[in-house]
Amino acid sequence: MWESNISKSAPEDDAKSGNCVSVSVAFPITMMVTGMVGNSLALMLVYISYKKKENKRKKSFLLCIGSLAFTDLFGQLLTSPIVISVYRADLEWERIDSTGKLCAFFGVCMTMFGLCSLFLASAMAIERSLAITNPHWYANHMKTSFTKLALAVIWCLVLLFSLLPVAGVGQYTLQWPGTWCFISTGDRNIPGNILFSTTFAALGIFSLLVTFSCNVVTIRALVIRCRAKPGSSQSSKQWERLTTETVIQLMGIMCVLFTCWSPLLIMMLKMISTQTSSHHCKPAAFPPSREVQMDCNFFLIAIRLASLNQILDPWVYLLLREILLRKFFQVANAVSNCSLDGQKETQTALDALNKQITDANAQPKQ
Repeated sequence: MWESNISKSAPEDDAKSGNCVSVSVAFPITMMVTGMVGNSLALMLVYISYKKKENKRKKSFLLCIGSLAFTDLFGQLLTSPIVISVYRADLEWERIDSTGKLCAFFGVCMTMFGLCSLFLASAMAIERSLAITNPHWYANHMKTSFTKLALAVIWCLVLLFSLLPVAGVGQYTLQWPGTWCFISTGDRNIPGNILFSTTFAALGIFSLLVTFSCNVVTIRALVIRCRAKPGSSQSSKQWERLTTETVIQLMGIMCVLFTCWSPLLIMMLKMISTQTSSHHCKPAAFPPSREVQMDCNFFLIAIRLASLNQILDPWVYLLLREILLRKFFQVANAVSNCSLDGQKETQTALDALNKQITDANAQPKQ
């Protein structure tokens, strides 16, 4: 965690000590590097797959995955260096942002790239649901031009929403412990602040519900279609394997999304209702109450989890499917058949027997 060693109500001088900063700065650096590697690798794999002619029907899905990886990568490139700079400035935001404009920029980035990730996840869930439940309609009507237009609309609308505080509706404030800026949740005297913060939380929750609903519909359709196929044919076994991989992937996507985003969105609604904001935790002549301090610490943990989603996205959407899911299926299949080696030997014997029968049939009759 980025600020785990200063999130407790320790003296400010201790939080700004050189050792504390040198230890803490390793966390944002590690997260930035890990996220850049994962999203860059995902973009490379998506580009290679997109250029293949046999993946023509998957181009819309690949565009969605590539857009998500690009959004997460760009978001990290814009925000992580600022956090690292604050740590190098002994946790004094004013040393790198005396005018407050950088704080507004940081808040816009946090809001935009956070909502974009959620909406892109919903777009992919809708796309998968249409592809599985209505394959003929999908093949005839789902064009890449429409997908590109939908992605552009998502980016533009989210950007406009994120710029509302810059236009005077709502406000971005420096959050505890002074290394990041985000939506203010407790200042009712600021015009439109409650509406803006509530709308952000509501849009995030709505996106999670859309993703969950579409993935459940997709899983149900996959299971029904898998059961409808005869269990002895090779195509049926291949479909069963692909169904298992897809269901595991969709379950992983839902778990990651809800784990990373639910705490932040729920905590925002709670802080809005109690008129509490994270910047109230700043050391002052009258320190915050224990309950307020606990809310601020939990809010800090929640934003870390949401930031962690940018690192996990390329793995659960693409890399995990390509690298781990097939291994998982092989292991599960080996356990169910007691021995993977025995299964391979049986298959080899069957292949040899089939070859002998084919050779015998191919011999000319005397």
